[in-house]
Amino acid sequence: MKGGVYLDAESPQLVQARYAVVNVKRSSRKRFAENVVTPVADAAAALAAADPAHDLHAAEVMGPSRSSEGFNLYYLVRWLED
Repeated sequence: MKGGVYLDAESPQLVQARYAVVNVKRSSRKRFAENVVTPVADAAAALAAADPAHDLHAAEVMGPSRSSEGFNLYYLVRWLED
C-alpha cells in the first residue's frame, strides 16, 4: 500500500495519477467513488470542465484502486483550483 492506494503488481497501469473532474461538494474527503470521478486528458481539460457552482471540481487523483469493500476508488492528490 502506498499513500492509501493499493497498487496491483500484476496491473501497474491501472492505478496511476491522472487528471479528473470530481462531482462532489469540496470538503476534507480524500477518496471518492468512481461514479463521481470523470478522468480527462490533462489539467487544462479538467480546469475547463470544472464548474464549482455545480460541484464539479478539477483535481489530480490516483486510481482507480479497489477498496477492501470491493469498490473502485480514486484518491485525491490535489485540487487544481487552489
